[in-house]
Amino acid sequence: MTAQLIDGNALAKKIRAEVAGRTQALRARGIVPALSIILVGEDPASQVYTRHKVNDSTETGLQATLERYPDSMTEAELLARIDTLNEDPAVHGILVQLPLPRHMNAHKVIETISPSKDVDGFHVASAGALMVGQPGFWPCTPYGCMKMLEDIGYDLKGRHAVVIGRSNIVGKPMALMLLQKNATVTICHSATQDLKSLTLQADVIVAAVGKRNVLTADMVKPGAVVIDVGMNRNDEGKLCGDVDFDAVKNVAGWITPVPGGVGPMTRAMLLVNTLHAAEALSVER
Repeated sequence: MTAQLIDGNALAKKIRAEVAGRTQALRARGIVPALSIILVGEDPASQVYTRHKVNDSTETGLQATLERYPDSMTEAELLARIDTLNEDPAVHGILVQLPLPRHMNAHKVIETISPSKDVDGFHVASAGALMVGQPGFWPCTPYGCMKMLEDIGYDLKGRHAVVIGRSNIVGKPMALMLLQKNATVTICHSATQDLKSLTLQADVIVAAVGKRNVLTADMVKPGAVVIDVGMNRNDEGKLCGDVDFDAVKNVAGWITPVPGGVGPMTRAMLLVNTLHAAEALSVER
């Protein structure tokens, strides 16, 4: 068996085209969906990520503004800037790129963003809405994973899904989204005993811990769907995920590659969330 690839690049392209069409419709009504991205510091990876986000936005007709500030920016200055953006009716989405410099409290910064503009889906209000099944912004990475499962026509009802990782950004919201689709969900983490015994039961495995080869071929049930959220570097310096891709692809039924899997979908869902924020404003009008 050789797993079928879940092509994140192709699906993201399709979603960007849909966003572009809906953005054009809003622009025809005088509403320009706008995203403000704040980058503090000189983290190389963050510079790449924010550039991609701006490019994606521009491609779909969204108006993206990247504000860059030095490491010397104070937390108070950042919070004040967010407050200004919260009050600006022309701004629909606010994204503060993580990680932040050490002298800043990331939780405090995120909680300063208005829930109505929290297009990253990290605010406590967004997390609460997801928890109780109310409308709100879903975190982009697990949201993208759900779209991938939807795209391959995978029915999660009654399936056993194992999520490896319990972060607030991916693991926990991923589990809740799977649960909403009537999957039976197991969350595994660093204190889980005998991880292999659990993953071998899984119909769907989402690996999201940021550790190479956390999932190997002997840990996967034949035909399972494997979604790799990890972003690591191998010994040659090439980008890889949390999954031993070359081996697992010979066991799984479906698998996401790294790169070209979850990454582009994360950025695509940011556009979707920003568009939703702008459309919500259009309804209020």
